[in-house]
Amino acid sequence: MDKESLRERGILSHFDFRRKTVWAGYAVMIVLLAALSATMIYPFLVTIFNAFKTREDIYTFPPTLWPKEWVWSNLGEGFQFIDLSRYMLNTFAIYAGSMLVAVVCIGLAAFSLSHLHIPFRKGFTLFFMCTLMIPSATYMIPNYLNLQELGLLNTYWAFWLPSAANAFWILLLKSFFDGIHKELFEAARMDGASELRCFLQMALPLSYPILATILIFGFTAAWNEWFWAGLVISSPDKYPIATAVYKYVLSGESNNIQVNVKFAILTLVMVPPLLMFAFLQKYIIRGVNLSSVKG
Repeated sequence: MDKESLRERGILSHFDFRRKTVWAGYAVMIVLLAALSATMIYPFLVTIFNAFKTREDIYTFPPTLWPKEWVWSNLGEGFQFIDLSRYMLNTFAIYAGSMLVAVVCIGLAAFSLSHLHIPFRKGFTLFFMCTLMIPSATYMIPNYLNLQELGLLNTYWAFWLPSAANAFWILLLKSFFDGIHKELFEAARMDGASELRCFLQMALPLSYPILATILIFGFTAAWNEWFWAGLVISSPDKYPIATAVYKYVLSGESNNIQVNVKFAILTLVMVPPLLMFAFLQKYIIRGVNLSSVKG
């Protein structure tokens, strides 16, 4: 296929760009996208570069983005001020347990709604869709009271159990399972496979893109969770990373820490989710696209 044919496969063809109105609209779109990108990237750059500045350099007026002197010791002071490794391990424990519970419970629920003949299946699906319209703040107190009655406060089960009731993930998985041919499971049942075996050995391996998407969403939620953790966790040694940063770095209790060390801690906290998104962003786009098309 020649270059001309490849060019014609785009939204705007070679002939469209011959019109000045198309050029003007295209230029405006590029400018707006560049401005939007700058407003989103600028706070990250300020945080990262301030992590390597001296305290006086940060308060210099007019402010500069690039450090006058690179101070690498700020990162070490950040690790000394707050035990980031412990809080990161706590966050990974919350994330691992939540994803295990979510994949098992939500996966089985989505598979049942998609490939099992259960009564009122459409009603259950509509119910899950309706719960997406309810603000999360309205059921935060009932969740807290339920966990209190079960004696699960100040434990990671306060994170793991609610993760098994994520309606958005149920609908996301169900939409993907709907695209898997039912003949595959019917043939497996004829060979004597149980429904659980069909789910574990057939549905899950075929659902790698959407599972990767859910794992990424779950990591982002676990890494950024601070408010709910402040309610259900009372032991400081069990705090996730976001709660620890809020209480010990960003709140009024952190007046004894220099501002450049604060930026260093925030930079260290930003690195894992940024790296994960940079390497796995293709799975987010692919998984969501496959679910939307197959649904």
